[in-house]
Amino acid sequence: MITSTSVAQEAPQSKVSTAEGAATAPLAALHAPRGNWWPPFLVATLAIFALPLVGAFPTWVTLTLAGLAMGMMLFIMASGLSLVFGLMDVMNLGHAAFVAVGAYVASSVAGALGGLLYSGTSSGALLGMVIVAIAAMLSTAVLGLVFERLFIRPVYGDHLKQILITIGAMIIVEQLVLSFWGTQQMTLVLPEVVRGTFTLGDIAVERFRVVAVVLGLVLYLGLLLLFGRTRIGLLIRAGVENREMVQALGYRIQRVFVGVFVAGAALAGLGGAMWGFYREQFTAAVGADLLVQMLIIVVIGGLGSVRGCFVGALLLALVQTYVNYLLPDLALVSNVAVMVAVLLWRPRGLYAAGT
Repeated sequence: MITSTSVAQEAPQSKVSTAEGAATAPLAALHAPRGNWWPPFLVATLAIFALPLVGAFPTWVTLTLAGLAMGMMLFIMASGLSLVFGLMDVMNLGHAAFVAVGAYVASSVAGALGGLLYSGTSSGALLGMVIVAIAAMLSTAVLGLVFERLFIRPVYGDHLKQILITIGAMIIVEQLVLSFWGTQQMTLVLPEVVRGTFTLGDIAVERFRVVAVVLGLVLYLGLLLLFGRTRIGLLIRAGVENREMVQALGYRIQRVFVGVFVAGAALAGLGGAMWGFYREQFTAAVGADLLVQMLIIVVIGGLGSVRGCFVGALLLALVQTYVNYLLPDLALVSNVAVMVAVLLWRPRGLYAAGT
């Protein structure tokens, strides 16, 4: 005999199992069984191939670490854009505005924390950098929430309008930044603890680049765990595959997708703060200057693929670093050359579904 109690106990299980079934196809790039080793192999082959061209091993290590650090920062900025593209089907070209706001907020907070950030102690400097990063992420998360409500929500499902309105919104945000902070260049000086280099034999290693590489790896692994091992990741993937079914099960998938957009904006703010520390001087166009690179990373990685965004960012940054050193005159076209080569090989990106 089936009682109402047994039915009530089985209902949540059936909801979860149905959501699991709906989540098998989306973001297949995160779990694709075939060809996953080719893109990382390509990055490793590129680095090895560059060694005889560079010549000196210490110089090669320095260039490779510089490329990896740049790639990690680009990944942090582009990962949010890739998630919004792949999960929400939103072409947000205003993503660059979050990078700029993150860098500017980081500069202001760093100025307020000067006594702590530049105290000369390792604990004070690291704590100050953490506070700066959190402030940049929180500010851009709030901006992302407002941005989604004002500019994105009215144009869901219309890519042409999304492109036009997000470009306009980016210009608006940049002008607001200039109105609030002024037109002068902003500075974000690295603390002495992470400034400069340390040596490993004949190899000079910049401290901040090591910090950038470690932070990028931690973020990458965290995103993989989030989408592959957690309930919220399951819900997001199910909502991508069959939004109506997930809503029928009682989940407010729209709120989840807004959370994804806000998280993407926060990642862009973190990337903006890291890039501000890296450059130490920047203007309100810091995000717009990086927009083309972020778009190339999203395209060559595969829409919605965290793994593809990660590998694509490393590939692009390493090629740019090596070309800048070996053939400076070709540096401007190296990014486009990488995109063309990857799309000729895999038209849907490095980690498209089913590859």
